[in-house]
Amino acid sequence: MELSGTILAGEEYEPVEGRVVVEEGEIEGIEETETASTDIICPAFVNAHTHIGDSIAKEAGRGLSLEELVAPPDGLKHRLLREADREEKVGAMRRSLEFMTQSGTTAFLEFREGGVDGVHALLDAAAHVDIDPVVFGREEIDVLDIADGYGASGANDADFTSERNEARRREKPFAIHAGEVDQHDINPALDLDPDFVVHMVHAQKLHLERVEDDDIPVAVCPRSNLVTDVGLPPVEDLLERTTVALGTDNVFLNSPSMFREMEFTAKLFDVSAPEVLRMATKAGADIADLNCGVVEPGREARLLVLDGDSDNLTGAHDPVRAVVRRAGVDDVKRVIAP
Repeated sequence: MELSGTILAGEEYEPVEGRVVVEEGEIEGIEETETASTDIICPAFVNAHTHIGDSIAKEAGRGLSLEELVAPPDGLKHRLLREADREEKVGAMRRSLEFMTQSGTTAFLEFREGGVDGVHALLDAAAHVDIDPVVFGREEIDVLDIADGYGASGANDADFTSERNEARRREKPFAIHAGEVDQHDINPALDLDPDFVVHMVHAQKLHLERVEDDDIPVAVCPRSNLVTDVGLPPVEDLLERTTVALGTDNVFLNSPSMFREMEFTAKLFDVSAPEVLRMATKAGADIADLNCGVVEPGREARLLVLDGDSDNLTGAHDPVRAVVRRAGVDDVKRVIAP
């Protein structure tokens, strides 16, 4: 298979006119050559933090605080999840996953509620959708029998030492929310030596230094943090110190659109378009140990083809800025996954 157009190539996403050659699900080469195609070819997205189970309750909870919305065990989302039957939850998750694929996401890192049963339900939802879940189960240690890793709610909710130790014993990643509401749970979370942390809205200098010293990646979710009124993560400071990836967080708060997350991030923070695109692609892939997120030989061919001649994108002088700040699902021509 060959794809022609403007290729956002390599880790700097440098625009190159030419062809991408794909063989057996892998990028074999990039050939620089003149082409009549107006397509823009870039890596498909890796959504670094989701709660897809919340698909049953989109836009529920107006006026509630973050704790009232999501705190276990009786936050609104947890009550709604308990009330819904399995078929309803699986169907709602599948619809969200279909939207994610249509909008260019081919892999995502999911913090899944409901223990073993919750993980099974998500895998059932994803079974016939062309998207790869990297599932971080929670609520019981036995979830590590089936999940890819363990995703803890936060150090203020419980002592997750046993879960961390078991994940390490099984050589599976352990991740945890930290610094979403305030700074008090950040040090206890970092003490667990997580493979990555989520949010870090209230990170102080000491926390930033610890993240840098221990090389701990961070998944940030700026739109979610704005909606829940907890503040915004120090994205610029984090980028100077560690790997930073973008996630869309709870589906009932935000559409799981990486286009929207990129545009919001690019326009709110002092971050370049290539940096934001890296946050939406390679950074999440690196955290999940996936061989994608960059258009270069040897990578999995997880690719997004955009119509550079759409009414929205035609005339764009900078294709990277156009993808990050302007593009949307209506500009997607093709999503390719191995």
